[in-house]
Amino acid sequence: MIAAVSDNDGVQTGTHRTWLDPTGVKKAEVASPRRAMGNILGNAVRFGKTNDVLIVSEGLETMLSLHEVLPTMPMAAATSSAHLAAILFPQTLQRLYVARDRDAAGDAAYAILTDRAQAEGIELMSLMPELGDFNDDLGQHGASALGERVRLQQ
Repeated sequence: MIAAVSDNDGVQTGTHRTWLDPTGVKKAEVASPRRAMGNILGNAVRFGKTNDVLIVSEGLETMLSLHEVLPTMPMAAATSSAHLAAILFPQTLQRLYVARDRDAAGDAAYAILTDRAQAEGIELMSLMPELGDFNDDLGQHGASALGERVRLQQ
């Protein structure tokens, strides 16, 4: 799976690659199934144009899962928890939803984003999966249940 990484103006700054196993259901069992190149820090794989609201996540799989249940919502996958903490905010952003992974790295990224968003006057909202991440939730419970879980947190 190959995805363009771009800045807030839509200019491609890098490329993110994920090797999948032959079934396409999970990542390939190789030493490093995800790799990125280019200027990734602060940028993201984007879905839609951001105005005043945006959902951000660590991973592309999480964002693809959420995009299935919220197809019109602008989204950005930062490619890792460290990159999520450093994502650059669009100038017009007023509300930021953070689709967190249920782990220590997700907690740390959210804490940093909380401080950064408060300093910029951006309202920050946490979206938490039931399982490890929203891709796990989609696989285990299906799109209808995932959509309902997310809507209840908005």
